[in-house]
Amino acid sequence: MDPATGEVVHTFKLVLVGDGGTGKTTFVKRHLTGEFEKKYIATLGVEVHPLGFQTNLGKIQFDVWDTAGQEKFGGLRDGYYIGGQCGIIMFDVTSRITYKNVPNWHRDLVRVCENVPIVLCGNKVDVKERKVKAKTITFHRKKNLQYYDISAKSNYNFEKPFLWLGRKCVDNAGMEFVAPVALAPPTESVDIAELLEANKEMRGTDVPLPDGEDDLDL
Repeated sequence: MDPATGEVVHTFKLVLVGDGGTGKTTFVKRHLTGEFEKKYIATLGVEVHPLGFQTNLGKIQFDVWDTAGQEKFGGLRDGYYIGGQCGIIMFDVTSRITYKNVPNWHRDLVRVCENVPIVLCGNKVDVKERKVKAKTITFHRKKNLQYYDISAKSNYNFEKPFLWLGRKCVDNAGMEFVAPVALAPPTESVDIAELLEANKEMRGTDVPLPDGEDDLDL
């Protein structure tokens, strides 16, 4: 419940994973309220950012669990995933290895959080030297995930993963966000025309899906 309004708030634990340096923390910190109200769980070395959104069905909140950099020292402990109701897997479109590692993050996530909605996000699409081309991003099709290009620094598509996950979590495809979210000002810009072209390329691609978990066609 929202203490300020007495309104019922639907809250969901969102597990955010991906290689170090992909921009996970930068992404969650764009939401100013979530950054202001974050909590630190010392026992797990985790920051939890409560990201609230006003919808036509009332307020929903994602408690976004961010690794606080511990993924650089190996895998994350099960305590990070336990109770997760949805997830975001992030990679960096300027780094092929971060995409190549996506299956490992997906495997760890679904091992603990079975059958939860998951979004795959390719971050840093504001950078011109894109290394992971749209036509090679096929993992989401293989695993039936939603995919979005994002740019944390420009706020591009910031709300899209949360809207998609929110609709799945409340089981209502008609849910819409009805109020703008307080976001940090953009520090980069994206070429919208270029991204639309890349997305068209992704949708029309005939690139075969990888057979093995580690056999990603880059």
